[in-house]
Amino acid sequence: MYGELHPRGGGDTIPLMKTFLVVGRRESCDIVLRWPNVSGSHCELSLVDGFWYVKDLASSNGTKVNGTRVAERRLDPGDTLSIARHEFEIVYEPVRLGATGAPVDDNAGRDPLSRSLLEAAGLERRRSRDDSRPPR
Repeated sequence: MYGELHPRGGGDTIPLMKTFLVVGRRESCDIVLRWPNVSGSHCELSLVDGFWYVKDLASSNGTKVNGTRVAERRLDPGDTLSIARHEFEIVYEPVRLGATGAPVDDNAGRDPLSRSLLEAAGLERRRSRDDSRPPR
């Protein structure tokens, strides 16, 4: 086993039994989530160099990591993965899965001062120009 998804709010733990998994509502998926707001093939989970990554498959209701919608992103141990509105904590040990040294930063090359600390922590979304205008 390569890790687990623990449902937030209770439910059965989902073991991560392969290094590449398709998550979705279809019976052909590796992890089947039988909720109507989950797309047929919602997202992919892949293990690369000891770290899990998620890739959204153009799902209708989106994939989020720590509250931020993502197209593709590394999942660190303890991160919250949201598939549609269903939240899971990912639990695994990178070193046990072959990771050596610190993970490569997904935000490498970005100006660290270009976003707030709350946004960097996934607690706030980036403001658009329209958000800065006062309400009418």
